Amino acid sequence: MSAAQIDQEAVAAFIAKWRNTPGGAERANYQLFLTGLCHVLDLEEPHGAAKGILGKYQYEGPVAGGSAKGNKGFIDLYRKGSFVLEAKQSQIPQAQRDQPELFDPAGTEPGAPSGAKYDQLMRDALRQARNYAVNLPGEHPWPPFLIVCDVGRAFELYFDWSGNGRGYDFFPDRQGYRITIDQLADPDVQELFRDIWTDPQARDPRLRAAEVTRTVAQRLADVSKWLEATQKARTTGLSDYERSLAIEETSLFLMRILFCMFAEDVGLLPKASFTNFLAEALEDDRHFDNGLKELWTLMGDGERQPRWSWVIKDEVRYFNGGLFDNPKTFVLGQADRGELLAAARADWKRVEPAIFGTLLEQALTASERAKLGAHYTPRPYVERLVRATIMDLLEAEWEAVQAEVEAAQGDGKGADALATAHGFHARLCALRILDPACGTGNFLYVAMELLLRLEADVLVLIEQLGGKALPSVGPQQFYGLELNPRAAVIAELVLWIGWLRWRTANDPDSVPEPVLRKTDTINFGGHAGYDAVLCHKPTGG
Repeated sequence: MSAAQIDQEAVAAFIAKWRNTPGGAERANYQLFLTGLCHVLDLEEPHGAAKGILGKYQYEGPVAGGSAKGNKGFIDLYRKGSFVLEAKQSQIPQAQRDQPELFDPAGTEPGAPSGAKYDQLMRDALRQARNYAVNLPGEHPWPPFLIVCDVGRAFELYFDWSGNGRGYDFFPDRQGYRITIDQLADPDVQELFRDIWTDPQARDPRLRAAEVTRTVAQRLADVSKWLEATQKARTTGLSDYERSLAIEETSLFLMRILFCMFAEDVGLLPKASFTNFLAEALEDDRHFDNGLKELWTLMGDGERQPRWSWVIKDEVRYFNGGLFDNPKTFVLGQADRGELLAAARADWKRVEPAIFGTLLEQALTASERAKLGAHYTPRPYVERLVRATIMDLLEAEWEAVQAEVEAAQGDGKGADALATAHGFHARLCALRILDPACGTGNFLYVAMELLLRLEADVLVLIEQLGGKALPSVGPQQFYGLELNPRAAVIAELVLWIGWLRWRTANDPDSVPEPVLRKTDTINFGGHAGYDAVLCHKPTGG
C-alpha cells in the first residue's frame, strides 16, 4: 500500500488523539502510540520477543552494554536493518492545554515541541539510541536510521551517512530532521515513514546522489567529447600545453553551464529559470549563445547595472569566483543542446560536486592524463581515508567535549558548559587541512562535508545551551597543491559548490555576497602547478 491508499481519516483521528495529551508517561504510552502509528500507516506491528534475545522487530529489544552505565539495555523499538527508535514523552503544562492560543504566537500547533529543556530531552534520547546501535550483536547490521520519538509530539530522524554506524547525522538536513505529529497528515511524510520501516535503502541519500550523478555524467559525456574533439582538430600541430589550454576552455564552458543547473536547484537562480532557457534555446543556437553570454556577464560583474536578465527573467546575483570572468561560449548542435536540457532537468541538489572533476579528464591530453593518473576515486574510498586521518580524532574530541558540557550542567555551571562548546567550535573553525596532491579536490571536498556535519552538531548544542554561533566552517580552511593548474581551478570550484549545497540546505541565510569567492588556498591562488616539494613552471611541467 502506498501513502495515497492510506485511510487519511484514520491518520487524522490518530493525530487528534495524541497531539495534545498531557505527557510525562513515556513507559505507559510509547508502545500504544507506536502500535497505533503502525496501524494507521498500514505497517506491520512489532512481533513478540523471546526473553533475553534480540529479534528482528520488537519492543524492548535487549542489547548487552546498551545502557548508559554499560549494563544490558533495552531498545524501545527495533527493526533489524532499518532503525533503532528511542522514545520519550515531554509534558505539556495544563495551562497550555487549556489555552493553547496563548502559547502559540508563531502559529505552530499547541503540541509542537520547542525550548532548551525539550532539546536536551531529545539530545539525551539520541545519545541513548546511538549507544544501542554501537552495541548491537555482530549478526545485526548497522541500522541506517536512528529515530527519536517524543510520544504524541514529534520524531527526529538521523541517518548514518558513513555507512558504518559512525556517521549518524540529521536527515535530510538541519532544516527538516524534526517532524511534528501534525506533519503525519502529509502523504509525503507518510511515505517517508513507510520507507524507513520497510525499505530504508529507498531513502539512502548517497545512493540517490550516485544515481543522479551517474545519469548526468552519461548525458554530458557525448557533449564533452564532441567539444574536445573539435578543439583538438583546431589545434593540430600545437604543443601539448597549447592544446590542453584550448581544451580547457571547453571544460570551463561546460562547468559554467553545470553550475547554472546547480544554482537554480538550490535557489541561487530562480527555480527552473535556466532549464526553461535551455528549452527555449533548443531550436535556436543564436538564442543559446547570446543568452549564455548575457547571463554569465552579469554573474561575473558585480558593477554592471541593471541586474535584470532576460535569460532567467529576474535580477541576477553577483557570483564572481573567477568562473564567470570569461563568458566564452561554444556553438552546440541541437542534439547536444537537448542533452544539456535533459541534464538540467535532473535534481542538482543531489549531484556530487566531484562530477566536475570528470570534466578534467576530457580537458587533459593523453600524456597529461597518464602522468597525473586523473581518474575519479569513488567516494567510499575517499571517506574511509578522511575518517582515518581527520574525523576519528575530531569525533573523539567531540565526545569528550559533550561529556564535559554535561558535567558542567550537572554542577549548575551553565556558563562553563557554553564556553566549552564555543571553544570546540572555535577549534573546528581554526583547522587547516592540506592535500599535497589534491587533483580536482575530491579528498578536500569530502573532508569539508564531514567537518560541516560535525559543526552542525556543535551549533545545535550551542543553541540548546542558550548561546549563538554562526556557521563558519568553509572552503577557506582547505588547502591543496596540484601539478596541473587546470585541475586546481576545478578543485576550488568543487569546494565552493559543495559548501553552497550544504549552506542552502542547512543555513540558507548564510550564503555570502558575492556567492563565489576567489581564494588562495589552492596553489596559492595562482595558475602555476605545484607539488609538495617543488614550485613548477606555469605549464605545470
